[in-house]
Amino acid sequence: MPPSQKQMKLGAFLMKSGHHVAAWRHPNAREDAGVSFQHYADLARTAERAKLDLLFISDSNAVRGPGLGSIRHTWRTDFFEPFTLVAALSSITSRIGLVVTASTTFNEPFHIARKFASLDHLSEGRAGWNLVTSSNPAEALNFSGEDLPLHADRYERAHEFADVVRGLWDSWEEDAFVRDKETGSYVDPEKMHVLDHRGKHFKVLGPLTVARPPQGHPVIFQAGSSDAGKELAAATADVVFTAQQSLPDAQAFYADVKGRLGKYGRSPDDVKIMPGVFPIVGRSAQEAQEKFEELQALILPEVGIGQLWDILGGLDLSRYPVDGPVPRDVAETNNNKSRQKMMLDLAYRENMTIRQLYQHAAGGGGHWRVVGTATQIADQLEERFSKQAADGFNILPATLPGEFNDFVDLVIPELQRRGLFRTEYEGQTLRDNLGLAKQTHLPRAAGAA
Repeated sequence: MPPSQKQMKLGAFLMKSGHHVAAWRHPNAREDAGVSFQHYADLARTAERAKLDLLFISDSNAVRGPGLGSIRHTWRTDFFEPFTLVAALSSITSRIGLVVTASTTFNEPFHIARKFASLDHLSEGRAGWNLVTSSNPAEALNFSGEDLPLHADRYERAHEFADVVRGLWDSWEEDAFVRDKETGSYVDPEKMHVLDHRGKHFKVLGPLTVARPPQGHPVIFQAGSSDAGKELAAATADVVFTAQQSLPDAQAFYADVKGRLGKYGRSPDDVKIMPGVFPIVGRSAQEAQEKFEELQALILPEVGIGQLWDILGGLDLSRYPVDGPVPRDVAETNNNKSRQKMMLDLAYRENMTIRQLYQHAAGGGGHWRVVGTATQIADQLEERFSKQAADGFNILPATLPGEFNDFVDLVIPELQRRGLFRTEYEGQTLRDNLGLAKQTHLPRAAGAA
């Protein structure tokens, strides 16, 4: 590989038995995957053996889609709290990044700043925060509310939330804790920076009760693709996780987000765009297609419609004929606006039935799907990477561990052969391996919003 050749970044998005909505029903799936530490430990070791950049763990503060069909078939009902999970995984790994989803809608900045600073220390600089605003209306019912705040209000709160968290991470300079037994001096007060934030949504004094994180700031991921989401990403994110089906749409998103960075004093290299991709790999194209069709055959209609409820922001399609067209009299959601628009645009453009739409969404929840041999999949990843549509990808395995093992054993070597992916880690921290600069201390004025 030429020394100057750019290489893609790759993450593993781990979700219980896999990212196909019927993954848990696959004959080789582990039924209790959501609450099996051994399952996640094995996956983490496989990902680190493959030299992947990170593990990505999603979260929700409510069961997804209750009340649609029968709770009997709702497989996302039991899963680990992610901070607890990755803290344990940090003890059995040494290089791979550990990215945790935490919502700004139903958390407080001090809690989140403290947890991620702690995780960064526990993992020696491998923590990442997937910053999201809650889109599941059921979450509000678990936090003394009736409904989600308005979409615009959620993003306004998220901007301030992120600013407070980053300010709290700047509470202490790296050498603030002298811990001199002879003099009795534990901390140098001149190297403490009290945030004293007073804003519309939060009043937070500080300082944080954890020393400065090893990375300066843990890496911030952001997944919103609405206009408000892209603006939040440009202002706060180090990595953007997104979903586009076509190369032109992916290129447009890439250019849009990178083009917004200048107003925040940032350069295009300061943010990595890592779209989700749902791969099914076979040793022949026919084998790959048969593997996919085997999973599709396991989808129950109640489950497919329930997944659409989640993806389409609470839109209930259960009262419509499953083999009839996707209705057009759909009001804009207050929940996941960008995903609703993307999926409905696809349904109308392709004249899909409800069944066809949930079959499409079943693999990866509407993310880009690639089915084929290792060479064919590598070709498609390389095209998007080389044509400024992605800086890398977040891999959504259809089944775990099966499809993930196949991707690691078949696709990763092909990418390495082409010089498109590393054979050894570049450094110790997640920032090192993603090619992101360490965040130096930036003291803020008292009361800054």
